[in-house]
Amino acid sequence: MTDWFTWEHVWLLIGFAGQALFMSRFIVQWWASEKAGRSVVPVMFWYFSVGGGIVLLVYALYKKDPVFISGQALGLIVYARNLYLIFAERAAAGRENGEEPPSATK
Repeated sequence: MTDWFTWEHVWLLIGFAGQALFMSRFIVQWWASEKAGRSVVPVMFWYFSVGGGIVLLVYALYKKDPVFISGQALGLIVYARNLYLIFAERAAAGRENGEEPPSATK
């Protein structure tokens, strides 16, 4: 790479991209709440949380920052658990309504 564009610059771009992705979850949540006229947390919020969390964890690993690494790693557990709970609830609601689970073959 050239002197003005180094691998450190690439990593900074990755870090900023992760932060932008992570911050976007708040915009998604705000927009959904405005549309609903009440505070809501849409599923997309958790997808942005996972996506941004993964990118920021990769960046934190590169920087070898234990505080940043632990914060992102533990956060990812919470975001993934929330997605699991959402999909488990949807699957249970589908079964209650007599629908076949999405994995069932016809």
